[in-house]
Amino acid sequence: MGSAHSIAALLQEGPRVLNVGVRSFTEALAAAGASYLHVEWQPPAQGDPELSRLVAMLADDREPGSLGARMREANDEALRRILAADPVWEDVRPAREIWPEMDDGLLLHAGPPIHWEHMCGPMQGAVIGAILLEGWASDEEGARALAASDRIRFSPCHHHGAVGPMAGLVSPSMPMFVVRNTAAGNLAYSSLNEGLGKVLRYGAFGPEVIARLRWMCDTLGPALQTAIRQLGGVQLKPMIAQALQMGDEAHNRHMAGTSLLFRALAPALVRALDDRERVAAVLDFITANNYFFLNLAMAACKAMMDAGHGIPCSSIVTTMARNGVEFGIRVSGTGDRWFTGPAAIPEGVFLPGFSAEDAAGDIGDSAITETAGLGGFAMGGAPAVVKVVGGTPEDAVAFTTMMYSITWTRNPNWTLPALSFAGTPTGIDVRKVVDSNLLPLINTGIAHKQAGIGQVGAGLVRPPMVCFTEALRALADAVLGGQCT
Repeated sequence: MGSAHSIAALLQEGPRVLNVGVRSFTEALAAAGASYLHVEWQPPAQGDPELSRLVAMLADDREPGSLGARMREANDEALRRILAADPVWEDVRPAREIWPEMDDGLLLHAGPPIHWEHMCGPMQGAVIGAILLEGWASDEEGARALAASDRIRFSPCHHHGAVGPMAGLVSPSMPMFVVRNTAAGNLAYSSLNEGLGKVLRYGAFGPEVIARLRWMCDTLGPALQTAIRQLGGVQLKPMIAQALQMGDEAHNRHMAGTSLLFRALAPALVRALDDRERVAAVLDFITANNYFFLNLAMAACKAMMDAGHGIPCSSIVTTMARNGVEFGIRVSGTGDRWFTGPAAIPEGVFLPGFSAEDAAGDIGDSAITETAGLGGFAMGGAPAVVKVVGGTPEDAVAFTTMMYSITWTRNPNWTLPALSFAGTPTGIDVRKVVDSNLLPLINTGIAHKQAGIGQVGAGLVRPPMVCFTEALRALADAVLGGQCT
């Protein structure tokens, strides 16, 4: 009787279809006016049997002593250290004081390792600018020749406990923020933010760029050093927490963070320096640069993520970085090995006169913010950022919500009012990324592909999946090799 009723209802009302996977199958249904619901679904691990087997083998479980239980314990410990970290800005020092070997021709850069001949345009432009700043060459031609010689050595910022936005170039004279994780004692470093427009980090190296950098070396850095030493340090984690409450996401929106920092610094600068014009110049520079807090946020996130690095058996991503050619990640349980893939072109909002054809590949260490649960992971609490990177406020909330499915926990210290004060998604798990086919979302600036031009826009980008599949394979090898015991 019930079956007959169901058939009658079907004949009268028409079919209601649930379509799973391939969206194109819904085209015929839509043309016929049929009622349907499409479900975005893909087979786990992109349908790769080997990767699916590894995901299953490395999956969490609670059986005492089992592999899954040990991995769960390792990830719990990694996140315990990350969340317990207390990054404090304690000093400003010239890079050569931190790394004396820089005076022998060492330059630091963003992303995984790369040589001069393989660098993208904006990174080569930043190298040229750094060489001109140091006086190692007098013009672009001489700087290019020097960069291509064996007299200049290149090394990733991440290999030295540092991070740098966009090209991330660090040379000996540059002042560096020094941030200490007081919970564990590890240090992290970042250069100072130059502001917007034609700047070194986007590959510009004209006279105005070099003049600004020299002022930062000679005036800004020493002034900030005097002020922060008088203050005795600034705790960055609560400052970031307050900025999130005020609408920042701590990667591409720093209006609140910079304002909070200004409020903390201004009295100290006035008390520490007798030269009123110098104090005014420093405060004017910070006031005009809403991105000034970015570099401190990056150093704070670096200090946090380094605290959770190097834990055997942990599948938590502790580094995401790009050099304009390759995107690279590092994972807590696989040591300092990089897993790389091609850097994509960000999709987003371009400045007038520019388009995606002008854009360089994704570049910069600033994705350390997303690695720590900020930036693209916190956009749900900063809907205004979509004006910069594209999308809608509803998209911003959806992006944050999606990131919960690939992370280990929610950060109770960094909460988002727009999401009922939920903590930001924190602790990217390579297993979850591969299993779900869902990649981390990063919001970022976009540099022109040619050296010397600078920023052309801002947008959204995701890493290549190969970074995570190769990391998963390496993690499985480590686990099977007994490194979890």
